[in-house]
Amino acid sequence: MPQDEDQVVDGDAAVVAGDDAPSVRQPLDRRRIVAAAVGYIDEWGLAGLSMRRLGSSLGVEAMSLYRYVPGRENLLDAVVESILGEMLADEEILDEPRDGWQDFLQRIAHGVRRVALAHPKAFPLVASRPTEAPWLRPPLRSLQTVESFLNGLLSEGFAESAAVSAYRAFTSFLLGHLLLEVSALGADVGPLDITDDGEERNHKPMTFPTVERLSDALAEDHSAVEFEEALEELLERIALIRSESAH
Repeated sequence: MPQDEDQVVDGDAAVVAGDDAPSVRQPLDRRRIVAAAVGYIDEWGLAGLSMRRLGSSLGVEAMSLYRYVPGRENLLDAVVESILGEMLADEEILDEPRDGWQDFLQRIAHGVRRVALAHPKAFPLVASRPTEAPWLRPPLRSLQTVESFLNGLLSEGFAESAAVSAYRAFTSFLLGHLLLEVSALGADVGPLDITDDGEERNHKPMTFPTVERLSDALAEDHSAVEFEEALEELLERIALIRSESAH
């Protein structure tokens, strides 16, 4: 049967799972490799990711991947770009304020949180990988996002100094809260590293009676409510910054 002219079959391509005809192969390219890396991290975590294992998950030899990604470090940078790309594609996030700066920032905050919860084990990479510019702060790591953020606040009457202060406060809030939240979902965030069930990896005998008595309450997950309350407090702080800069 003649091959479709638009179908490019790569010698390194992996057989598509579930295809009726094993001779039909899905082309291997950078986009597909990065998507597979994100999926691997989502399922297994960052620590186990290697070019060999990623190649195995795609049904190809590891060497085949190097035609599209120079190495693991480049791959991790691409994973961050992919995650940030999801945020940029989020239709709920606005390029500029429509209903005031508070709504504008709330939409950005919830968009970042959606990405973090969609990829909790990959999200710490957003905090640790090199940025497009040395002064960019995670998790707003792209120049496009920061440009929109600052211009949005300036269009709402913020002085430049107030917009920069808001950017610093906003990113600190998001990073701190979301790293804590994804750590409870199995993300490896170094000192905050905990198991999937929320217990410390290095479990020690309970010797503090008050903590033990309140352990059930302490283990309750109120992340969504706490995020909303902290976000409201942050917006009030930013409003104060804006007001003070106007005088």
